[in-house]
Amino acid sequence: MKAFLRYFGTFVLGVLYGFDRIRFKGTKRKLAYPDGIARFCYGNQVQYKNFVTYAKDITSTLTHALETPAKNAGIYRYLNSSLVRPEEVALEIAAQHSPRPGLIAVLGRVEPCQIIVMRGKKGLLEPRIEVGKCLHYYHYYWDEDFGLRYTRLQTWFPFTMHIGINGRDWLGQQLLNAGIAHTKKENCFTWIEDFAAAQRLADQQLKTNWAMLLDSWARHSNPLEPTLFKEGVPYYWTAPEAEYATDFVFRSRADLQRFYPAMVQHAYASLQSGDLLRFMNYKVTRSTGEPWHKVLGEVKTTIRESAQGTCVRHRIIGNLLKMYDKQDTVLRLETLLTNTLHFRVFRTPEGADANEPMRYMRLRQGVADMHRRAEISQKINERYAASLATVEESRPLGQLVQGVSQRTRVKNRSVRALNPLAKEDAALLEAVSRGQFLIHGFRNRDLRAILYGPAEKSDQRAQAGKVTRLLGILRAHGLIAKVPKTHRYQLTEKGRTTISALLAARNANVKQLLQAA
Repeated sequence: MKAFLRYFGTFVLGVLYGFDRIRFKGTKRKLAYPDGIARFCYGNQVQYKNFVTYAKDITSTLTHALETPAKNAGIYRYLNSSLVRPEEVALEIAAQHSPRPGLIAVLGRVEPCQIIVMRGKKGLLEPRIEVGKCLHYYHYYWDEDFGLRYTRLQTWFPFTMHIGINGRDWLGQQLLNAGIAHTKKENCFTWIEDFAAAQRLADQQLKTNWAMLLDSWARHSNPLEPTLFKEGVPYYWTAPEAEYATDFVFRSRADLQRFYPAMVQHAYASLQSGDLLRFMNYKVTRSTGEPWHKVLGEVKTTIRESAQGTCVRHRIIGNLLKMYDKQDTVLRLETLLTNTLHFRVFRTPEGADANEPMRYMRLRQGVADMHRRAEISQKINERYAASLATVEESRPLGQLVQGVSQRTRVKNRSVRALNPLAKEDAALLEAVSRGQFLIHGFRNRDLRAILYGPAEKSDQRAQAGKVTRLLGILRAHGLIAKVPKTHRYQLTEKGRTTISALLAARNANVKQLLQAA
């Protein structure tokens, strides 16, 4: 973040980060797997052969309880096409009535889902989970605190519920309540009177008691929720989709468009798969930048043009990292974590005793880890933003590299010039600029592994000495600096800019160079 603002700060009005669109999923865990259904049927004295009749009775009761009041209020509509967007229909229904907070529309539609059925096996029935279809109800609300939100309830076992909110709409309501002037277009803020105060309000969202809030919304959408079953079957809430966005609000469209094409080129052409993996905090090998054998998946970058702007999408082992320009003046970096297996959170095991010590465990999709997910997503966006900081430089390449292409003196000692076209110097510059060193820097042994690969013990000492001399050359030219009280080095601002420009020029073809000239 600091590196990005150091270059673009004069063009940026403010920065805002926090959750954008969030889709929560409520699962009745007692009903979501075959053994749980078996225990449920036993506890409620439901024979397997009568399960379908029992389930139909519950669905019929639920359907009547949800449809009747909505039809009486004139806000119910059945959707017979999957191509119709429920939100548009809900807003259309709301426009036909006087605006008021609360329920604005109830929509019904048959949609695919996972359902519980009874199937025969060796002459006996047993519960199974299959993909099927059933009626779903959408409830749309206009909330004085959260803006437009919805719930989506499955009317067949296991009665899964989805709840959707927009973090930017929520923040907009908070700004209104706090009396902070702002301009909002769709889900972007193009101007805020006080960005610092707005960020404090966005940070307060992370302190929400999600389980309590979502349970209350579930009861509003389904009045039968507390009494639908003889014994309580609570929801377990997860957030399978939680978009975390970092917005850089530029002063004008011209300021953003001055740099955005270069950012798109950098994101598509310069960033390698190893860099993107490191932004996502995946472990990769030092020498090749390839992921560990335990990491399965692909890294893919695409560019999509639309009427709203240009979007760069990086799909990284099941997760998504995006960059796009919105509403002419907003540069948005957005992370969507759907594969959280390799991320860690410091917590106690679920269901553990109160005296159980905390330890690092796998990050869950459950709402209990929302704060940690926000922290991880923001770090990913910051690493990505830092990589974009090198595209601002407007000085000619000859002027930019004039210093490093000439001999210099340090403590009365002559230090040779760097030749970025030479194979050895190019390999050195590429090694120190790798994304894995962006945050914590690099050591002598890190560069040895990249430049020389595995070596015998007898060769390691000579290689270490050579790398030490190379580090001295980079330090003499001001491209790297030593991290105090450590054996690590980091690129300086001059180093990031100069090395990025040199490597880009080295990899460009003649046509590209002539076009730039």
